[in-house]
Amino acid sequence: MSDNLTDFSNCTLPAAAAARYNFPALVFGVLLIVTITGGNVLVCLSVYLEKALKTTTNYFIVSLAFADLLLAVLVLPLFVYAEFQGGVWSLNMLVCDGLMTMDVMLCTASIFNLCAISVDRFIAVSIPLNYNRKHVDHRQLILLSATWMLALGVASPVIFGINNVPNRDPSECKLEDNNYVVYSSVCSFFIPCPIMVLLYFGVFRRLQRWEEARKAKLRSSIEACRKLQHAAVATALPPLAGTISGPLPMPLPRIIERDLAQSRLDDTDDYMQQEIPYPRQYRENSVPTLTFSQQQQRKKTAKINSRERKAMRVLPVVVGCFLFCWTPFFVVHTTRAMCLNCDIPPGLMSTVTWLGYVNSALNPVIYTIFNTEFKKFFKKWFSSCC
Repeated sequence: MSDNLTDFSNCTLPAAAAARYNFPALVFGVLLIVTITGGNVLVCLSVYLEKALKTTTNYFIVSLAFADLLLAVLVLPLFVYAEFQGGVWSLNMLVCDGLMTMDVMLCTASIFNLCAISVDRFIAVSIPLNYNRKHVDHRQLILLSATWMLALGVASPVIFGINNVPNRDPSECKLEDNNYVVYSSVCSFFIPCPIMVLLYFGVFRRLQRWEEARKAKLRSSIEACRKLQHAAVATALPPLAGTISGPLPMPLPRIIERDLAQSRLDDTDDYMQQEIPYPRQYRENSVPTLTFSQQQQRKKTAKINSRERKAMRVLPVVVGCFLFCWTPFFVVHTTRAMCLNCDIPPGLMSTVTWLGYVNSALNPVIYTIFNTEFKKFFKKWFSSCC
């Protein structure tokens, strides 16, 4: 009888061990690691190789991509391994503490980098004359350094032993101190996110006012010029120098025509043309009010402003995806720490954690879709490889 029981247990134990393995988590985790690594490496390489992408905003984006890349290399492999084991931690507790430290630090670094980008953009719009668009200055270096130092500061208690609580379960790898869970969630998410949202609201309000003022000034210039032309006709004065006789409309000064043309280009997102188009009769007959060097400088300035507006459009999408992916995690994570009697299923914790990690794979996709310069580089790179 005992031999039969022994044979039965030997047959059932391997089957039970195999049943608890989570193969879908393994497959999805490997694909996620490859996607995050490849996408964020491309973002870093594009800024390094493409001169047009070497802007201040993109250096902050590289810092964000670097945090996502480290997450894929240092955190996700161990997390995927634990998920494959059915959520059971089978490695050393010291390795678990290192994993928790890197997880907290890199998640915090990601949101702090997004917050630093919002601060940088707010400075660029508030004091544009003192803002260095092409090179990182000391103010931006301080911002970049502060994001990583603060993230390390938030995560450091884990590696210094705060996770070593009495009666710790060695089969689970998680943050054990509930007070630290609340503290890290507040520092990493609940304080920076409202600041970031308020800063972006201020940025886009200023951009909207700037655009309205620019168009109002352009309309005012056109009206003033037309009044002068009509006054000249009404008083039978000789026509203005450079005007068009016959049925053609009287032209505006060339500087206004260029502003109109540039405004149309900004509105249609087509700033790739080498020459700003305007009607041939205006080009031949309008009042020449700009020298060649002034024209080149105006085109260069307008191009920079257009690029900045395009960068502004992609950043809220990045922030929105970050909030969508990480808000459920921090809400559930904090609720579990503050409400000890609440029954939060392990499956829910696993789902919101996976959702947070998916954000690291979304950022390169967002850059490709919404940012023209990144899109150009990726197309050129893929076409040369294929």
